[in-house]
Amino acid sequence: MKKHLLLLLLAVCCLSVFGQSKMACCHNTSSKVTPTATQRFAMLASNNSFRMAHLNPVKMHFQSSIGKVVNYKTSDGLTANAYELKAKKPTNNYLIVIHEWYGLNDFIKKESEKLYNDLGNVNVLALDLYDGKVADNRQDAGKYMQAVKESRAQSIIKGALAYAGPKAHIATLGWCFGGGWSLQSALMAGKQNVACVMYYGMPEQNVDRLKTLNADVLGNFANKDQFINTKIVAQFKENMDKAGKKLYLHQYDADHGFANPSNPIYNSEATKDAYAHTLVYLKARLK
Repeated sequence: MKKHLLLLLLAVCCLSVFGQSKMACCHNTSSKVTPTATQRFAMLASNNSFRMAHLNPVKMHFQSSIGKVVNYKTSDGLTANAYELKAKKPTNNYLIVIHEWYGLNDFIKKESEKLYNDLGNVNVLALDLYDGKVADNRQDAGKYMQAVKESRAQSIIKGALAYAGPKAHIATLGWCFGGGWSLQSALMAGKQNVACVMYYGMPEQNVDRLKTLNADVLGNFANKDQFINTKIVAQFKENMDKAGKKLYLHQYDADHGFANPSNPIYNSEATKDAYAHTLVYLKARLK
């Protein structure tokens, strides 16, 4: 009987050691995989502090007489929707706009039309990386942002670039979730990219990738942002310098999401200044 108990105890110990070593092995393997910039930002949605820092947006309704929803093919064999404002005269200038973590809502459509009117003769294409889903609260916004597959988002962007055409001059702009994807879109556009505007988005950390940028970047960041914080912004500036690329950096005494008037922490002064710099920057590159 004692012999049987000793054998049983030995077996349990061996299984325990094996299980622990297997877990350690798996952990070490996964730790070697460095998340991309967009994945790093998406992971923030699982952080309760990040979710709570995004107050639910004020309801906004916008109805345009000139903007329309268009459908185009994506590189993964599917289709995507976008909100388009077509230039009054034929032009190869395109501004690709990418939404915040709430999705392609009325705020994004309104801002797209404002940019369209203020920039002059330019095509504006506001992408939908959520495939039709729009959130009106932070809980759903977090779920939608985490659910975005990087491969699908890239296919949507590639489809938009194809929709604009091989002769298009591509500028990109985005806020929050879209701020990071604005930079990724600029990288994907290659030689066609002429400008990139980021509002408090997650920067690319890979210096080798930044070296492939065709254009400079304008970044509007918030010093009170606890997540895309001043340390991350300073590292971005350093990485851009290492890559030999120009970063026009504007930092404000404001919080994440300061440029959205439907956001309860909206900062009108910071928004006004950031938008003024953005217009000057884009107009010089979308001639």
